Amino acid sequence: MWLKRKIFDEEHDMFRRSFRAFVEDKILPFHEDWEKDGIVPKSVWTDAGELGFLCPCVPEAYGGAGVDFRYSMVVMEELAKAHASGVSFGLHSDIIAPYIVHYGSEEQKKRFLPGCVSGETILAIAMSEPNTGSDLAAIQTTAVKTDDGYVLNGQKTFISNGWLADLVIVAAKTDPKAQPAHAGVSLFLVESSREGFKRGKKLKKIGMKAQDTSELYFEDCLIPKENLLGDEGAGFYYLMQQLSQERLVVAVCAQAAAKQALEWTMEYTKERKAFGRSISRFQNTRFALAEIATEIALGEAFVDRVVEDLLEGQSPVVAASMAKWWVSEALKRNVDRCLQFFGGYGYMEEYPIAKAYLDARVQTIYAGTTEIMKEIISRNMDL
Repeated sequence: MWLKRKIFDEEHDMFRRSFRAFVEDKILPFHEDWEKDGIVPKSVWTDAGELGFLCPCVPEAYGGAGVDFRYSMVVMEELAKAHASGVSFGLHSDIIAPYIVHYGSEEQKKRFLPGCVSGETILAIAMSEPNTGSDLAAIQTTAVKTDDGYVLNGQKTFISNGWLADLVIVAAKTDPKAQPAHAGVSLFLVESSREGFKRGKKLKKIGMKAQDTSELYFEDCLIPKENLLGDEGAGFYYLMQQLSQERLVVAVCAQAAAKQALEWTMEYTKERKAFGRSISRFQNTRFALAEIATEIALGEAFVDRVVEDLLEGQSPVVAASMAKWWVSEALKRNVDRCLQFFGGYGYMEEYPIAKAYLDARVQTIYAGTTEIMKEIISRNMDL
């Protein structure tokens, strides 16, 4: 049914088989318990790191394999297919670690990246605040410069990996009076062991329940000057540069999740009988599933094409925004349509389609809402 994907070669397929075996052995038997606990054990991270499944794109000089984004793509797709939504390897490896790779000093790379690759250092990024939402230029967290470094004060929320994280990239204002406002934003590498670093409550979500999400507080948290990431005042620029890959990561995961939801639904409709025949034989079912399959195929082709641009060294800001909003909205829409075919069973959490429905909702919100994606696209249309 699906078009042959040309983006992967035999080495990627071998890597996929290896990671799929890891998922079946180390993740799937335990994921339901992790959902009850609201967190994934740190041992899963070190197990993955030992086998080379974390930060594969990090250069060999810092412990990684130095391979291309497609290996990370394999990891994200297999986790989505397994519906292992609590295991945020993509966030760690492909959203946060690149900040250190691209903007970190040589000393910072040597100090932090090997632990990221091994799974001993789990990463988080703290941008969102209770009253700012998508307006990063309006953040209130401050980093006041001193003779010894910076004193960090403020509050962050909706921080994925916030409870597990050993190292957090924190966006803070080093110059609250800067004009334009975003010129005063800087990024800092903050170890969770630092005095003044405090974790708030684990936030209760309607979906993705095994992935820890929490509030973070910084109370007179002293950060040495060596932990400034890149240049002071350049944080907003760094965030804008890296957010395109973050949005592409969301698109990859959402695309794979939609494909898996359709597979579950096709199988179920062939087994479920109504009025003496499988419900897959009814025209309404067949046409609806054909529509969903076509949308998924179109999304997959577009996402693969954007990844190709990334591999060629381009920064696909607009295309990644298009992919993120289209695929995440399609996931939300089509998982809902798939669930309808399960009838009452689709409302039961023991069926994966129910969990997929709940997990899908956030995809149109984080990494920039659908509305923000449309704003980015329209600004580049010479309107």
